[in-house]
Amino acid sequence: MNIAAPTPTPTTRALAWCLHLLIVCLLVLAAGRAVTSGRPHAGVTVAAAAACGLVYAVGPLLPRVRSSRPAAAWWLAAVGTVWLVLLALSPDAVWVAFPLYFLQLHLLPRRAGLAAVAATAAAAVTGFAAHQRSFSPATAIGPALGAAVAVAVVWGYQALYRESEQRRRLIEELTATRADLARVQHTAGVLAERERLAREIHDTLAQGFSSIQLLLRAAERALPHAPRNAAHYVDQARQAAVDNLAEARRFVVALSPPALEGATLAGALERLCATTGTRHRLTARFHLTGTPVPLATAHEVALLRIAQSALANTVRHAGATAVDVTLGYAGDGTVLDVVDDGRGFDPARAPGPGPEGGGFGLAAMRARAQALGGTLTVDSAPGHGTTLAARLPLVPPPEPEARP
Repeated sequence: MNIAAPTPTPTTRALAWCLHLLIVCLLVLAAGRAVTSGRPHAGVTVAAAAACGLVYAVGPLLPRVRSSRPAAAWWLAAVGTVWLVLLALSPDAVWVAFPLYFLQLHLLPRRAGLAAVAATAAAAVTGFAAHQRSFSPATAIGPALGAAVAVAVVWGYQALYRESEQRRRLIEELTATRADLARVQHTAGVLAERERLAREIHDTLAQGFSSIQLLLRAAERALPHAPRNAAHYVDQARQAAVDNLAEARRFVVALSPPALEGATLAGALERLCATTGTRHRLTARFHLTGTPVPLATAHEVALLRIAQSALANTVRHAGATAVDVTLGYAGDGTVLDVVDDGRGFDPARAPGPGPEGGGFGLAAMRARAQALGGTLTVDSAPGHGTTLAARLPLVPPPEPEARP
């Protein structure tokens, strides 16, 4: 029981009303016994009982008594004083000590409450012994036992209340932590999806637009002298735009790349090489080594995207005349090699990602490989071409995704 506790629950309010009723009944009992037994000073006893009841009734009506320990102490002192007067007039007032124990332990600090209970018990024993004109151990057992029971009940209730408060605070902390964790997971999911979309757009739409740009430039250069070649370049640019539109629609409906629909990964890579060689002045050859095995859709998509990005970089930056794409199945891994005879570059000085000069390709390819537990290595030097190798662990696909 804490005076600074939150709003009382229905249970505590019921206990308080029971305590009020008990005190009223005991005061009525003391007054009634004084009248019916024909004791002297019966009228004074009834007046003292009524005064005690009135002083007690003031406490629950004053909010300050419930919120201020000094005010509660003064109120208890007033109730105790009137009760002592009643105890001096009637031995039946000794029973009022029992509910007073609960009030004192509830409204006063622990040490002060314990002292008040001891003083009240001593007064009850003394008053009852005075009325009996004798003292015996039985006279002290009742008030002392009642005080012990009150202390045990109140302190036990306080311990349960503290434990309940600790659990309530713990539940609030867990609820807040769960909300924070949900926000963090949501943010992480948003960032992961943003990164995935960035890789997809770079490896498909951005590379397709670059291819269209190169084809239109070639058409522009050939237009004055070779209109037929220019028309051929424009037709290839149109086909690249159609492919890009299909990719964009696939993003919207969240399906797998169209190049993999109804085809194997090797077939998709072979068509990619043929399309690249047709659209650009580049000899692109595809090679397959080892025995093909079914791969998970995520692995097939990653290898296809890496090949698309690598070939796009070869066309845009390498100035190569030939490129070889090799898909190999060996042991417990799948390896994709893209080797060109271009001008090469220094991997340590490769440009970083940026809206002006690009630079997303290598970072996106490496992120794709690492997301699936694989690796991506780039071996290049100025004037010696470039070799890109992506290795993914061989993970069997789930049953619904198995390919023949």
